[in-house]
Amino acid sequence: MCVKKHCFWLLVFGLLLVLPAPVHAWGFFGHRLLNRLAVYTLPPEMLPFFKANIDYLTTNATRPDSRRTVVPTEAPRHFLDVDAYGDSALTSHGRGLPRRYADAVAQMGGEDSLLHHGIVPWQIVNMKSQLTAAFRDQDTDKILRLAADMGHYVADACVPLHTTRNYNGQLTNQRGIHALWESRLPELLAADYDLLTGQARYLEQPTEAAWGAVARAHTALDSVFTFEKQVSAELSEDRKYGYEQRGNQTIRTYSREFSQAYHRRLNGQVERQMRYAASLIGAFWYTCWVDAGQPDLTEMEQQPSTAEQLELARERKEAASAPVKSIPGHEE
Repeated sequence: MCVKKHCFWLLVFGLLLVLPAPVHAWGFFGHRLLNRLAVYTLPPEMLPFFKANIDYLTTNATRPDSRRTVVPTEAPRHFLDVDAYGDSALTSHGRGLPRRYADAVAQMGGEDSLLHHGIVPWQIVNMKSQLTAAFRDQDTDKILRLAADMGHYVADACVPLHTTRNYNGQLTNQRGIHALWESRLPELLAADYDLLTGQARYLEQPTEAAWGAVARAHTALDSVFTFEKQVSAELSEDRKYGYEQRGNQTIRTYSREFSQAYHRRLNGQVERQMRYAASLIGAFWYTCWVDAGQPDLTEMEQQPSTAEQLELARERKEAASAPVKSIPGHEE
């Protein structure tokens, strides 16, 4: 086994120790793996602190998804319906959407209109400001909480299906494609992906990096839909779907044959986006630290406080007991 693959399996093994059944977005598996991989992109000045808290950053990578049922404004933070505005919305000039959130609200005639079609790039920029401040204040709890959340939003911005109103194929008779692309393929095939990246880079223009991630993902969207239709036409219904045991449940899901055929047709697209996402998460964390003046992280508390742990437990309990309800925004 090569060194790279051996290292990957060490990361996955650590991840699986804290992994429940996958749901939402990249899937719990994907989001947690991406935050975990991002830790290893950090420079020596940051790595010891982040590595000491890697399980926190891994487990809480899915915290934003858990908030969707209890925080009314959470869902729009995960996507941007580019097709609601036209591709020119992604440009930084002319007919493009304003990069400042307040300007965008003014242009749309109110925040409700903006929230309806998602705000993920603005959310990342907001998180960047907050995390930079947390580093400057050397606040351990805030650094960990914000870094975990930021990793989630950056990862979501890298997903093609987070850039369209047809987020689950519901408009093209391809319902279920969301889970196929974001969850099923990584769960089945990530062991064969090359997801390790180089050291985190400094983002000279973090706002444009956030918007660039959305633009890159949106460019890949046509392939996501086109190739699913092609593979569906080639395989019968009984070959497209199968049943698997998940805990005490037997669920209907895309078959391994169909998933692998779709993966081959995409020519490594999911792998490339996951690698890009892990690299970009690390870059944002690193940029926040640099912009905060590169504080010495060894002078802070090295673990989350008891108060933070109690807050996490409270949030989990609240999310678990929240009633199931329809939430405005993309519903995976």
